[in-house]
Amino acid sequence: MFVNDAVVKEMLEKVKPAKLVAATKYIDEKEIEKLENCGCLYFGENRVQAFLEKYEQYHGQGHWHFIGTLQKNKVKYIIDKVELIHSVNSFHLIDELEKQAQKRGLKVHILIQVNIAKEESKHGFDEEEMDQVMEYLSHCPSLIVDGLMMMAPHIEVQQTRIYFRKTRELLETLKTKYPQYPLHELSMGMSEDYYIALEEGATIVRIGRALFKE
Repeated sequence: MFVNDAVVKEMLEKVKPAKLVAATKYIDEKEIEKLENCGCLYFGENRVQAFLEKYEQYHGQGHWHFIGTLQKNKVKYIIDKVELIHSVNSFHLIDELEKQAQKRGLKVHILIQVNIAKEESKHGFDEEEMDQVMEYLSHCPSLIVDGLMMMAPHIEVQQTRIYFRKTRELLETLKTKYPQYPLHELSMGMSEDYYIALEEGATIVRIGRALFKE
């Protein structure tokens, strides 16, 4: 796949003031450089091995986010290389992130992945678990909780709105209850539904296919 320059530039304007994180799963470092030339400075990878290869080859000024499912045993390879980890979805992963961050003397920015639709096929904490999660994180001084991430169910696009709205309402509730955390980011919306996510308060959209051509 190849970067569609005109679409990238148009999309960057369309999503402002939200950040556009380009999902780079299907492109190499040369195409990532083209994204940067178009003005896109946030890149999201969802596979550790692919990320490490691209990270070594890419020498631009962009910022890397990790947006895929992260296994505990892979944390040590990326923790000092990414600016934000979107997919923190278990207590075991929180423990490992804190352990590796302490080892390296890092402050690590994370988003908590929530499973608002309670889909068995998706990772993430249930809404009802979030008080427990926030209390747990109070014992993890190396982790900075920037907000929430979610993935909408695969249903008619217009029907996703309620799930985006519920995620925003959850973030607002958490902000009030836990003012010690930044909680300013809401990562939600992808190529097919980003415009609805933006209407419902997304501050980060993760877009892949829509930016590229075969």
